[in-house]
Amino acid sequence: MSKGFLGRLALFGTAFIWGTSFVILKTTLDSIGALWVLAIRFTVSALLLGLFAVKRLRKMDRRCVKGSVMMGLCLAIAYIVQTYGLMYTTPGKNAFLTATYCVLVPFMAWGVYKRKPDGANIIAAFLCITGIGFVSLSGAGTGVNIGDMLTLLCGVFYGLQIIMMEQYVADGDALSISAVQFGMAALLCWAGALLFEAPPVSVPTSAWLSIAYLSVMCTAVCFFLQAWGMQYTPSATSAVIMTFESVFGTLISVLFYHETMTVKLVLGFALIFAAVIISETKPQLFKRKAETGG
Repeated sequence: MSKGFLGRLALFGTAFIWGTSFVILKTTLDSIGALWVLAIRFTVSALLLGLFAVKRLRKMDRRCVKGSVMMGLCLAIAYIVQTYGLMYTTPGKNAFLTATYCVLVPFMAWGVYKRKPDGANIIAAFLCITGIGFVSLSGAGTGVNIGDMLTLLCGVFYGLQIIMMEQYVADGDALSISAVQFGMAALLCWAGALLFEAPPVSVPTSAWLSIAYLSVMCTAVCFFLQAWGMQYTPSATSAVIMTFESVFGTLISVLFYHETMTVKLVLGFALIFAAVIISETKPQLFKRKAETGG
């Protein structure tokens, strides 16, 4: 098998594992507080990556460290609001609404780098907003679910993390950057857990196993799979494959969490997915347009 095929397989594996995390995290939150789960998850991930990045960490310059710390803060806030959002919404909706950060990034970059969004970004934004409307208003109530709003807010902080990556650490070592980033996120989550949540008691073995899976597989292992897979896969193809995280998350939620699919919910998911695809593949779309003289 070629490395190109294996690279794509690694990315699909990453998207699938991340897709499983929504249902697993949802059930884990019944036994242990959100901040405690995240604190443990980030600590384990930081230690695992740190073991492989000891020598590289010493070579990080001040600018890269600063960027990694700021990214860690954004990552922690993103995960916190996403996890609390998951407590009030379904895993499938949480998965798809999280993916909207792909559409937000070009508009956020406009304010930082003065790069105006193009036609594809505007079309994607329109489709995404419409899809969000269908998803958020598809429940039994007439108002917008607080869980959906928190999940959308998490997309904003994921977008900020990507902006900071481009600004501070685009040329740095990915392994050491991730170790520092996870370490900073762990510190913030530990502070929040100790201040705002009671220590977990009588936690079932299944919950600890779930946290171990989230820490090792969904964070540390997925980092390696994603980093390795993207070395042998074109960036546009990588972006499209990674959007399947939301698809896998929804399918697993339907199969194992018994999430009910309504017509409005399916339509909303389809619009958000189309928006993400358009936003991520626009360079190829414009290239084809230019080649055909359109």
